[in-house]
Amino acid sequence: MKKFNIIKSLILIICLFGFNLFAQDNSKAVKILDDVSAKMKSYTSMKIEFTYTMANTKSNVNDSKSGTIQIKGAKYHVEVGGQIVFCDGKTVWTYLKDEKEVNVNNVSADNDAIPTTILNNYSSNYKPKFIKDAVEGGKTISIIDLTPLKTKSYFKVRIHVDKTSLQITNTIIYDKNGSTYSYKVNKFTSNLALAENLFSFNKTEYPGVEVNDMR
Repeated sequence: MKKFNIIKSLILIICLFGFNLFAQDNSKAVKILDDVSAKMKSYTSMKIEFTYTMANTKSNVNDSKSGTIQIKGAKYHVEVGGQIVFCDGKTVWTYLKDEKEVNVNNVSADNDAIPTTILNNYSSNYKPKFIKDAVEGGKTISIIDLTPLKTKSYFKVRIHVDKTSLQITNTIIYDKNGSTYSYKVNKFTSNLALAENLFSFNKTEYPGVEVNDMR
C-alpha cells in the first residue's frame, strides 16, 4: 500500500471515533453507533495505539505495522509506517522520514480524509448495517458495516465495537482492488493533556529536512 494511502485510510479511522450517521432502516446499528459517538465526544482527547495490516490475497501481500494516533478536536498527530502527520485543524504536514522531506497542505473541505469534514457530513455519506454479535477474546463484540452512499475507492468499512466499553476494537476497510486495510486497537487512552505543539510541524526540530509547500 502506498504511504499516502496508509495515512488517508488511517484518517478515515480517526473519523470513525465521532459518529453522526444516517439512520436509514437499521435502528440497531444506529443505536450502537449513537452510544459510541456520545462516549467518544465526551472525551477531551484520545490516544490510540494500533496495529495496521494491509492484505491482498491475489498479490500475496500481508504487511503489518504499529502506530499511534493522538486526537484533540479537529487536530491530530499520526505516527505509522515511517511517517509523521501533524494537523492543527487548518494545515497538514506529512513528514517522510526516509526521504527527509515534509509536504505541507491546507485542510481541504473536499477531502474525505479530513476529520472535521467527515464528521460534519457523515449523515449523508454512509448507510450502517448491523451484522451480528460475536465473542472475540472473551468480549462480546458488535459487528457493523458502513456502506458509502457515494462512489469511493472502497466499498465497505466494517467496525467491531466492544458492547461493554463502547469502544472500537477493530476497523477494516474493503478496497475495490481486493485489498483490506485493518486497524486493530491495542490500547485506548482518553482525556490526556496533549500539548498544542504536538499538532504542528516545527522545522527547527528536523534539521536538513526539505519542506515542500503544496498550498
